[in-house]
Amino acid sequence: MAKGTDLLGIAGRHLGEKYVLGALVPKDNPRWRGPWDCSEFVSWCVFQISGRLYGCAQRDAGPAATAKAYVGAWADDSRRLGMVITVLQAARTPGAVVLRYPQIAANGHLAISDGNGGTIEAMGRSFGVCRGFLDGRRWDTGVLVPWIDYSQTGSVAAPTRPQILLKLGDAGSDVRDLQQQLIGAGFSPGDIDGVFGPHTQAAVIAFQLEFGLVPDGEAGPKTLERLAIVQPKPSQRP
Repeated sequence: MAKGTDLLGIAGRHLGEKYVLGALVPKDNPRWRGPWDCSEFVSWCVFQISGRLYGCAQRDAGPAATAKAYVGAWADDSRRLGMVITVLQAARTPGAVVLRYPQIAANGHLAISDGNGGTIEAMGRSFGVCRGFLDGRRWDTGVLVPWIDYSQTGSVAAPTRPQILLKLGDAGSDVRDLQQQLIGAGFSPGDIDGVFGPHTQAAVIAFQLEFGLVPDGEAGPKTLERLAIVQPKPSQRP
């Protein structure tokens, strides 16, 4: 039986390769070297070590060459097949997968845990396939693929949530600041009303797409950091 460390190992051989949102990866092509998106990358790695589809719309009935992977299918398969674990358990398990469920009208995200609080993931156009960290990011659950053998080896502390994470339905001064930053960067969120509604979400997604971030529609650490970088200097403001 394939092991979680096998999944981590094959993922690590693709560091530095290109990310393209929505890329379709033939899961049965062992020579594929990108482009990837986050779900296609993890599902391809699973197929390569096990010969079975997971997290794909067609599941086991569809041809591996055209099976489309996406976060929603990973969530469905985790419920259908079981093997849902906590984020902490995933953080301590090499080859476990962590999921961020998609918000309405936005994308979710997947990453492979290295068992010590780190990840290998197709992170976005600006990053490609790279190493990252679980800490300080929003994750909803961990998943173990049922036909892969895992061993929990790490003793890392529970990953913390981001200090600031703004998403659909939030309201307050932080949202108002976000809206003003979006306008400063050239992306209209609609009225500056301190309410994270559909217009603000659309502006966040547009900004994330423009700057090669995962278009999850949430203003977390990476999005807020990039927004601060692209803000016009005071002398440049109208």
